[in-house]
Amino acid sequence: MMMSSAEFRESLRGYNPRVFVNGERVASVADAPSLRPGINAIGVTYDMALKEKHAALMTARQATSGKTVNRMLHINETSTDLLYKLEAVRLVCQESGCAQRYLVHDALNGLWQATKRADAEHGTDYFERFLVYLHRVQDEDLTLGIAMTDAKGDRSKRPGDQANPDVYVHVKERRSDGIVISGTKAIVTGAPYVHEFLVMPCRTHRPEDAACAVACAVPVDAEGVTIVARPAGRPGEAAAKFSGTYGQSTGVVIFENVFVPHERVFMDGETVEAGYLTTSYATHHRHSCIGARAGFGDLLIGAGALMTEENGLDPDKHGHIREAMVELITITESFYACGVAASVYGVKDGSGNIMPDPMFSNVGKLLLATKIYDMHRVAHYVSGGLIVALPGPDEDHNPETKASLSAVLAGRPDIPAEQRLEVARLIEDLTASHQGGWYSVISLHGGGSPEAMKREIWRNYPVLEKVELVERLLGRGVLDEGQRVSKQPGRCCATGCEVPEPPAVARTESSISVPDAAE
Repeated sequence: MMMSSAEFRESLRGYNPRVFVNGERVASVADAPSLRPGINAIGVTYDMALKEKHAALMTARQATSGKTVNRMLHINETSTDLLYKLEAVRLVCQESGCAQRYLVHDALNGLWQATKRADAEHGTDYFERFLVYLHRVQDEDLTLGIAMTDAKGDRSKRPGDQANPDVYVHVKERRSDGIVISGTKAIVTGAPYVHEFLVMPCRTHRPEDAACAVACAVPVDAEGVTIVARPAGRPGEAAAKFSGTYGQSTGVVIFENVFVPHERVFMDGETVEAGYLTTSYATHHRHSCIGARAGFGDLLIGAGALMTEENGLDPDKHGHIREAMVELITITESFYACGVAASVYGVKDGSGNIMPDPMFSNVGKLLLATKIYDMHRVAHYVSGGLIVALPGPDEDHNPETKASLSAVLAGRPDIPAEQRLEVARLIEDLTASHQGGWYSVISLHGGGSPEAMKREIWRNYPVLEKVELVERLLGRGVLDEGQRVSKQPGRCCATGCEVPEPPAVARTESSISVPDAAE
């Protein structure tokens, strides 16, 4: 049964996680003002799924159960699923800035693929365990935190060579009924206000690092789990026109001798398949990031156009403003177009899952990661310096200054000064506050650094096909792969280690399906 945002908030009362924010223990996550914007943002994914006008995007039928589930928990089967997921993520992020819950979708789809591979190779029963867990998550409409990025310690050393083994989450003990894990995941979005954590490896591992090749599900309030987090957004700040309502907390999650029963363990020491889990999750997630940042771009486009209007300018008459707005639109829609292409040319996996095309997913994510700063620059340009020079909102109600400020800080005479100042503070919140910096950093590093995307683009792009094309045009004989000086080996996006190649996909014909009326 799908929950509403109010029911989601209430469900958090059934857990008692050990959470610290700003040095203080949080007594009740559901009632903490410091976390309210994050709970509100995730709540958007719940409420939109209950609205009939959004049902096609926000819900889907899960084939293995026959039940209708929230899109953020669905296992993709067709290119249409990928496209609808992309549009759903854009929709919820237009409202919330970052709804976080799409990470759950990406992790579930990666685990679906990787557990089937592990079972086929090692005769394990990981997929059966995962399927039972998946159905419970869908039936209870849960939100999961993706505990993937390890603290890592000395970046020049592999996990097994670290002076402190707890900079990576690892299996510390194996028991007849489960495993015991310890270690630290350093960046977990939404950590304080989720129901459970999906613990996953963040890189490929050597055989000697097999203890770190672990994937499992851990309740947020499991014994031995501690969450040290920052506030979500800018709660309680009068100037936070957006992030006082919607935002996200990120947390460091410390696992100290946490017991995980076998039915919640989905990978344990299978280094090759764990490496595949890392790369498949990354592809799903980078595709989702494209939709998320397009939603954020929609906010900047709307705010920039509104600020232009309230400044008394007309883009049709003022070419420099029109040029800037077109640049912002072009950036947003160019990386979103890569997401659409990744959906249309989705790669059908042997597990029955369909994965976004890796090349287009990584090109789109690389674009948004590097262009987010241009998006902020353009928003600043069309808005003017008022967004950082504006006095604080307390002056709006100060009888000694209000009249004077209203007189000189107004733009068009037919638009009240208060409206112009409100939009200015919104743009400041989105781009020039510490919350704006958060959006920049998660765009740059979320889902992997730009270097990770460049590796994947090089690994997946058919460069040799282009070389052979030119060789034929020049009338040369085409060299065998063994004769080539330069090759494109399969590489892990995170470390450069060898990993299994993904299935090849031909980009000559669309594989997208057309939904029938029932969809």
